[in-house]
Amino acid sequence: MVESIAGLFAGFGLSASAGLNAYVPLLIVALTARFTDWITLSETWEPLTSWWTIAVLVILGVIEFFVDKVPAVNHVNDAIQTFIRPTAGAILFAASTSAVTNIHPVLAIIAGILVSGSVHVAKSAAVRPAVTATTAGVGNVPVSVAEDVTATVLSILSVVLPVAIAALMIMFTAFVVWWLWRRANAERRA
Repeated sequence: MVESIAGLFAGFGLSASAGLNAYVPLLIVALTARFTDWITLSETWEPLTSWWTIAVLVILGVIEFFVDKVPAVNHVNDAIQTFIRPTAGAILFAASTSAVTNIHPVLAIIAGILVSGSVHVAKSAAVRPAVTATTAGVGNVPVSVAEDVTATVLSILSVVLPVAIAALMIMFTAFVVWWLWRRANAERRA
């Protein structure tokens, strides 16, 4: 039971990080499954651990790292990633959770798509355009680096400490609710 819950938290954390960067969490899961016993992939997902897959993930990750730093080009990249990030989230949720054996795989895939897709939409439709518009593109590089660091840390924590992911998600949600409440009160006073 505890393992299933930890698997769900890992799946949610990895899917959320895939919404920021599709290749970082896939690479972390692939390397972790290949070199440790922290993640045991079912036979269906075993190709993630092949050297070919790992090499392709590294190449695609490097390409995205640099493309995502260039204003205007990053918006084209985000449009392309609209299909890739939710797919990566679905793969990560289904491949990394031991809960897939307890719940229907289609449900796990849908959860992964929804989580990573939501994060991706928030990033590409709200955050990035606002950063580009308010900073004339100067803020894209630091924001992109922060997204990459967040995706990496979230992916590692999802594998190592999945319960910490639940705590981080609760804290983030509480912060967003507090921020929105504070903003609404400030507008009423004005």
